[in-house]
Amino acid sequence: MASLPYTPSKTLKRYQQPIHAELRAGFNSGKTKSIAYRKYQLLQLAYLVQDNVKAFVDALASDLGRPALESYFLETGGSVSEIMEAYKNVETWAKPEKPPLSVNFMFMRPVTYKEPKGVVLIISPFNYPLWLCVAPMAGAIAAGNAVVIKPSESCPAVAGLLTELLPKYLDPSLVRVVNGAIPETSKLLDLTWGHRSARVGKIVAGAAAKTLTPVSLEVLSFPRKSPVFIDPASDMRLAAKRILWGKFANAGQTCVAPDYVLVPRAFQDTFVDALKTAYAGFYPENDDITKIVNQQSFNRVNGLLQATKGTIVCGGASDATRKFIAPTIVKDVKTDDSLMSEEIFGPILPIVPVDDVDAGIAYVNANDHPLALYVFSQNEAYKTKVFGSTQSGSAVANETILIPGITGLPFGGIGPSGCEFVSSSPEPLAYTLTGDPACRIDKILSFRFPPYTEKNLQTLQARLATKLPARPTGPPGAASSSSAARKWFLVAFAVAVAGALTTLKNRFPAVRA
Repeated sequence: MASLPYTPSKTLKRYQQPIHAELRAGFNSGKTKSIAYRKYQLLQLAYLVQDNVKAFVDALASDLGRPALESYFLETGGSVSEIMEAYKNVETWAKPEKPPLSVNFMFMRPVTYKEPKGVVLIISPFNYPLWLCVAPMAGAIAAGNAVVIKPSESCPAVAGLLTELLPKYLDPSLVRVVNGAIPETSKLLDLTWGHRSARVGKIVAGAAAKTLTPVSLEVLSFPRKSPVFIDPASDMRLAAKRILWGKFANAGQTCVAPDYVLVPRAFQDTFVDALKTAYAGFYPENDDITKIVNQQSFNRVNGLLQATKGTIVCGGASDATRKFIAPTIVKDVKTDDSLMSEEIFGPILPIVPVDDVDAGIAYVNANDHPLALYVFSQNEAYKTKVFGSTQSGSAVANETILIPGITGLPFGGIGPSGCEFVSSSPEPLAYTLTGDPACRIDKILSFRFPPYTEKNLQTLQARLATKLPARPTGPPGAASSSSAARKWFLVAFAVAVAGALTTLKNRFPAVRA
């Protein structure tokens, strides 16, 4: 594994003055007021990822042991898509907005103008170290901000690549990288920022309060146990495949991964049989799975597994030397089990039998609101009952973990499960097709499911490839000046031609006739 590329510094004061001051000067220059310049930066960021996809996939394999297909599908592809979403919409997002017409104030012409916040700090987490770095960066750039990126110290290969590439593609007076661990991050948090985006919520929120800095927090602690409700009448084959994929992708190290399944007690064995069938097809050799990010996380997750009183029906193996925990399914898990004591954030799926759906709803409501809540059912009344009786950051029917990537939906939690990057109070609700149409969709997107073959990888790359606009030849200022010069030359030329024609007509009356 690569070593962390700490930002060169003899003392931690290095972070308190020059970097912050240089970016403040870059922001104050007014360059980011230009929509054209923001688009230039965004397109450069998209090319940064696209030009170096293979290098990022290799870095993710080094840091997380992640299979290439997962990195392409869950990280690099999503990164380019989110950057281009900002690129295509920045003009619309930046336009002033007029409030609804009011008789009382109609003659005042009230308008809301969109102004950047200044220099913002993005502290990215380890589980998606590229996507959760460049996606919020794209939003910050689109809004006209200067940005400091603090990559995860747990992913030194990705951090090193970002440190090397960002100055080559983006304006160093507006985007900088600071590497380090807790001491360096603490010094960054001492500064006043226009905005902060981070995952370690309680620490960041506490530091931000001292400087009245607005923040976006993915999570405040580890209460985000996202439940899955199973309707016995649902499509078990579809449910089993999507739940296992959502749970075990990235070794369960996804904030919206299904954390546990609530199933009617009498139906538990039927559901477990469906999971075992899907599991046998996914993991014939247990080698298509990301590793746990570090030894501390491995010890925590493995400790939860070793202490469970439930029955392991699939998996259960672990290897501390490789930080590897096999995809594991545990049934007969009680609500006071070790696996229910905190968010697992690892490849272990507890099956919790309950008397009925009402008992499941009561359990969810007795605990912190989850970041996501999943329901597998073809019955509209069942879905309405669960969604209408619970609170969660997101509510999804018949699918898992894809909701953060759905364009146009807000994403975030409630209370301890965090607040989103772009503040929004509504609870996003996503439905997917069910029954046979859903199975046909899974045939189209079947490349996402293990085992990850070379054919599946090639299919993914062909179907999800993003065609970028022509590569920028330079900042828009120079291009604009050149365009302006050409414009004035054409105007002058037209005036000269018109003058010459007038002279000819005056000298030769026949021409006038």
